[in-house]
Amino acid sequence: MNEMTAQNLRSAFGGESQAHMRYKVWADKAQKEGFKNVANLFRAVSYAEEVHASNHFRALKDEAGDFDVTSGAGFGLGTTSENLQGAIDGENFEVEQMYPAFMAVAEMQNEKQAKLFMQYAIEAEKTHADLFSQAKKAVDEGKDFEEEAIHVCSVCGYTISSEKINVCPVCNVKSDKFVTFNNQ
Repeated sequence: MNEMTAQNLRSAFGGESQAHMRYKVWADKAQKEGFKNVANLFRAVSYAEEVHASNHFRALKDEAGDFDVTSGAGFGLGTTSENLQGAIDGENFEVEQMYPAFMAVAEMQNEKQAKLFMQYAIEAEKTHADLFSQAKKAVDEGKDFEEEAIHVCSVCGYTISSEKINVCPVCNVKSDKFVTFNNQ
């Protein structure tokens, strides 16, 4: 694998791993503040971020050894509204800046698997930003997020809050590959 693409994948792996853990912590905070559906959303998206990190790690299958990994990571444990804003900002950064730049490098270097996994992530991150925005609007109005069930594709991390769909619109797997998170 070309070094620039490998470095970008390591950075993406680090960022997705940190988002996975950050969202778990923020889920606990939302639960304590009485927003059980927001907590469920954070847990579902945490799983999606784990899917992304795992995909990036698999794309690096031929890279071995220890590396310094530079990745952006949001810190802070605020209110649920503040944590949702942090999540929105992080997801939008990935969609608007990080993944487009990383994908351009992977394209230029003809790293097809890396580009595919980055494409999966960018499409899923769009759904995450939208769901977090909906949840923030509800929390800012003093309400919990209305959606109790969140469905996450275990192949690409695509996330929806409506009824399960037959085929993932990002990676085309059947609905049996989706994991459902709910409070019931």
